[in-house]
This record gives sequence, structure tokens and C-alpha cells, in this order.
Amino acid sequence: MANQTQETQPKKKNKVLPIILGVILLGGIIFGVKEYIYFSKHVDTDDAQIDGDISPVVARVGGYVDSLMFEENTHVNKGQLLVKIDDRDLRVKLEQAQAAQVGASAGVNVNQSQISTTAANSASAKAQVASAAARLEKVQKDYQRYANLVKDGSITQQQFDQAKADLDVARATYNAAKDEYRAAQQQIATSRSQLKVTNTGVSQRQVDIDYAKLQLSYANVKSPASGIVAKKNVQVGQLVQAGQTLFSVVNDNSIFVTANFKETQLNKIKNGLKVDLKVDAYPDLKIEGTVYNFSPATGAKFSLLPPDNATGNFVKVVQRVPVKIKITGSKEDIAKLRPGMSVDVSVITKD
Repeated sequence: MANQTQETQPKKKNKVLPIILGVILLGGIIFGVKEYIYFSKHVDTDDAQIDGDISPVVARVGGYVDSLMFEENTHVNKGQLLVKIDDRDLRVKLEQAQAAQVGASAGVNVNQSQISTTAANSASAKAQVASAAARLEKVQKDYQRYANLVKDGSITQQQFDQAKADLDVARATYNAAKDEYRAAQQQIATSRSQLKVTNTGVSQRQVDIDYAKLQLSYANVKSPASGIVAKKNVQVGQLVQAGQTLFSVVNDNSIFVTANFKETQLNKIKNGLKVDLKVDAYPDLKIEGTVYNFSPATGAKFSLLPPDNATGNFVKVVQRVPVKIKITGSKEDIAKLRPGMSVDVSVITKD
């Protein structure tokens, strides 16, 4: 009788499953609405990394490394002496250039002395020309006067012949004085030309000195910028060659983010938009930034082997364009960042 009563009672409906399904459905709707609202105001990418200006320091002269004044991964200031190369050979070259200039300067003094002496001789020769010209003029007048007197018989033929001889001597003396004066002038011109050449040589020696000093200064390798020294590739006693990279300096205040957005996302991104940054190494660190500029070409075009779609086989691939983002966080937060770190980027397209 009891069993029949239990069989005739209706079974209670299971209300737990519908409630669970309703909660899941409601949660999915809420999540979908939130995602729709979020992505309508944001453009995200995880294809981004920290970048920065890295200055390679290159040896400009060859030689053995005399001393190092830094440690790797430490901060240095712009202009700080970091590496000193043995400069004895360079100092010898400088002394040789200076000695050559002294010799050239001595040649200048000799030429100037010759010009002074020749100028004095020229002045004396010029005075002799003037004296000979005056003597010639007087003798010519006497000769003309004697020529008239000899016709009248006032003087003898012997006196006239003497006047003619005096005229010939005066002409010869005048011509000799003029030749001597011309020779003196020619010698002055020659000395001045030699002086010009010697002065050019002195100038060239000065250029050699300046170049030797410049090469000597290159023996002191200084930091090109303030930052952290990295990738040290030099040791004391090592022979380095001109053009060899010694180390690199990651510049201060040069940290930025390079975000590679899909080409289909660029229509919503503009310069000056605010950006939320999440660094994988510091998930709790909140950093903001602003969109600064866009690359002039896609990343594929700057690759070692850029794609050529005209070769026959073509598969459409969504390209990515690098976008530079300036970081606007505090100095303490930015100091934690290192080039190469991965970043999640979210550009706020609408407030």
C-alpha cells in the first residue's frame, strides 16, 4: 500500500539546471556587451615591445687598450672618459708634425730676410738709375752744345770727340743701372713667390699638426650620450682597430614603445591619442603613453627579404605597421623598462 502511494505522487522538477543555464547565459551577455563597449573605444595589440636609442661606441684609431674607466651595465654621463688607448705612437706623429712646422717657419724667415736684402739692393739700384739718368741728361746736353760749337770752330775736334765718348759712357752707365734695377726687382718677385710657397708649406704643416692632435684626441674614447653601458667588447691590453665597436650606450630619456598594429586597425588610430601600456615584466605597473607617429612602410617592406607579390604565388596576409608611442610615466617607472621587453598596448580611441 505504501509503495503504491509513492508511485502515484508526481516527481518534483529539477530547477537547478535552468538556473545554472540562466546564470551562464546572463554572464555571457554581460561579457559580450562589455567586450563590445570596450573594443568600440579601444584598439589593442600584444605585438609590441620597448625600444630605445642605442649608441654604439666605435674606436676611431687603432692601438692597445691602456685602461678602462667603466663597468658593464653601469650609468655613465655624456663626455665621460671610458676607454684610454695607448697614444705614444700618436704623440710621436704630433711631434714630427710640429718639427716639420718649425723647419717650414725657418724657411719663411730666410725668405723674408732675402726679400729685405733684395729690397735694399733694389732701392740702391733705383737711386743709381736716377743718378745715371741725370748724368746722361747732362752729357747729352753737353754733346749737343759741343756739336754746334765744333761747327763754328769754337772748340777742337778732340774736345767734341771727348764729349761723344762721355755720352757713350753715360749711356752705358745708365743701361747698366737699369739692368741692375730690373734684376733686383726680378729677385724680389722670385723671393716673394718662394715666400708664398713656403707659407703654403707652413699652412700645410699646421694642418698636419691639427690632424695629429685630432688623432691623439681619439685615443680617449668618451661616452657619446648619458645612459647605461652595455655589450662591452673590450678588455685591457686588447689590440683594437679603427672602426671596431667597443660597447654600446642605451641613452637616457629615449625609451619608447613600438607597437605593430594590423593595417585594418589603423583607421581608428591617430597622433596624440592616449595609450594604456602593460609590461609583461611588471604586470602591476601602470604606464601611459601617447601615439607619436607611424612608420612610412609596413614591417615586411623593411625585412631582409621583402615579399614580392608579382612572383606568381600570392596569399593575402594582413600586414602590420609599426607605430611609435611615447611613454609619459614617471622617471622611476620608466627607469625600470629595458629595450626588448614585451608590452600589451591599448589605444583609447574614444573617451
